[in-house]
Amino acid sequence: MRKLIFGINTTLDGCCDHTKGNANEEVHEYFTQLLREADVLLYGRKTYELMVPFWPDVAKNPSSPTTALDDFAKAFDAVNKIVVVSKTLEKAEGNKTAIIRTNLREEILKLKQEEGKAIVTGGVDVPSQLLQLGLIDEYHVVVHPVIAGEGRRLFDGINLPEQSQLKLAGSKVFKSGHVALRYMKG
Repeated sequence: MRKLIFGINTTLDGCCDHTKGNANEEVHEYFTQLLREADVLLYGRKTYELMVPFWPDVAKNPSSPTTALDDFAKAFDAVNKIVVVSKTLEKAEGNKTAIIRTNLREEILKLKQEEGKAIVTGGVDVPSQLLQLGLIDEYHVVVHPVIAGEGRRLFDGINLPEQSQLKLAGSKVFKSGHVALRYMKG
């Protein structure tokens, strides 16, 4: 069975607004490696529209010399994308993107049963729904050495039927002070 991996950047105070952290080469390299272990990206409409067309455009116009941003863009562009239960996104860009408009739980369970590499999700709304449904198998949280003081918080306002116990599967401290934490479902 394919595993569903949630990857996110957050500040020390739990803010996951993409404008509040300070991603650098090391962080992009970390997430590039995660993307190389996947063949499907699963996003809500908001996160999808933040990522596309930005990263595909970077992949088409890499900088010279190649940077971690370019490598991330190429890895992002190579992976199929699914936009989850969007009612407002009429069509997706490119032939590597599909839209799920039906039951999220059923569609993700079907996707997990298919042959292939890992499924990676990011953002806030869809991963919160997936957490509530008990579908996330692994969590990759990169903590930025920043206190934002404001902004959207990770898993703010979710209601779980029971506490979700996780097991630390790995950690990595970057020279920049960022810390990557990897947790598995307990």
